[in-house]
Amino acid sequence: MKYERINKNLYIKNRAKFVDKMESKASAVFNSNDIYPISADSTMPFQQARDILYLTGVDQEESILVLFPDAKNDAHKEILFLKETSELIAVWEGEKLTKETAFETSGIKTVYWLEQFDTIFKQVMAEAETIYVNTNEHLRASTIVETREDRFIKKMKLHFPGHRLAKSAPIMHAIRSVKEAQEIELMQRACKITEAGFRRVLGFVKPGVWEYEIEAELMHEFLRSKSRGFAYTPIVGSGKSACVLHYIENNLQCKDGDVILLDVGAEYANYASDMTRCIPVNGRFSERQKAVYNSVLYVKTEAEKMLVPGLLMPEYHKEVGKLMESELLKLKLIDQTDIKNEDKDWPAYKKYFMHGTSHFIGLDTHDLGFFQEPTKAGMAFTCEPGIYIPEEGLGIRLEDDLIVQNSGPAFNLMKDIPLKAEEIEDLMNG
Repeated sequence: MKYERINKNLYIKNRAKFVDKMESKASAVFNSNDIYPISADSTMPFQQARDILYLTGVDQEESILVLFPDAKNDAHKEILFLKETSELIAVWEGEKLTKETAFETSGIKTVYWLEQFDTIFKQVMAEAETIYVNTNEHLRASTIVETREDRFIKKMKLHFPGHRLAKSAPIMHAIRSVKEAQEIELMQRACKITEAGFRRVLGFVKPGVWEYEIEAELMHEFLRSKSRGFAYTPIVGSGKSACVLHYIENNLQCKDGDVILLDVGAEYANYASDMTRCIPVNGRFSERQKAVYNSVLYVKTEAEKMLVPGLLMPEYHKEVGKLMESELLKLKLIDQTDIKNEDKDWPAYKKYFMHGTSHFIGLDTHDLGFFQEPTKAGMAFTCEPGIYIPEEGLGIRLEDDLIVQNSGPAFNLMKDIPLKAEEIEDLMNG
């Protein structure tokens, strides 16, 4: 890992929050991600499963966390299982966690090697009546690939059929959605790295550069700042490509007169940032481009004011839709006839603004949280309205990351990243 070690008190707090919501006489198990193969002996770079990371800080494969707060043996109230390290592993793969460094990382005192898991887990299950299993219940999850968690659940059902199953996911959605101060600091650092990358790009872009060259400039800045790189696959879409919401090819040349949509964000310590900015290839927006830009900026500014405790996301999206409808009327993209004849399930404004305004953000770019429950202080959201006009070869989206606060407007983690059209023009021509 490139990032600096995080204070273990964060993980001690996180585990306490989970345990507080567990039933009595219950244990919970969390597994690391696999290292996924590509072909031959090649593998994907390892990324830790976010739930075990959130609860332990252990950023290493083949790790298992067991929580059993009602254990008769105090040493088994929380247990960490790790792949046993050795001098040979250190030579070929680099140093792994020892029992001592695992405690320094997680605050968990009881650490066993993975080969002891079956023996110790039988002791836990002899006392437990319920087992919390960890399934991916994110609404946008793709669950085609079998995970280490999936294999564990199959094995557990086979060997312990008499135990009652409970779900970890609802607890994780509830506790991960409200950020601790340490988490907000890590997200702020990710945002500052993103800012450095964006400012670098402002001095680099000119007619004739390629989208992938811009991507390379960002990656250079991210890596030199102790980030692993992009928090998600970057979007660098110039001209009409900006109207493709998940355009990731980034293989076109940027032409004079076009606008580039940059939906990019650095990660830091596995925490995501998610920023969108739009910049003119030649350093100056046309009158029409600026009009569309300022409409999006107005909707974003007004939408941010709504991000307060108690907000219901479905109502929020409806209100943002009303703001967007008004702006599209001003831009003459829709008219009153379009509104009169609209499908109530797909309002007229959706032709040019077809996605949601906000999503949870944190350890995942689309983080855990309940969209049907009122927002709380400490929750982190993006705010990202956009207008996409394929017939004009123009797509504008503006996005920042915000923390809901107890009083006043949400705190913008990206408040220092250039946003106004005039500021961007000045920096590109300075």
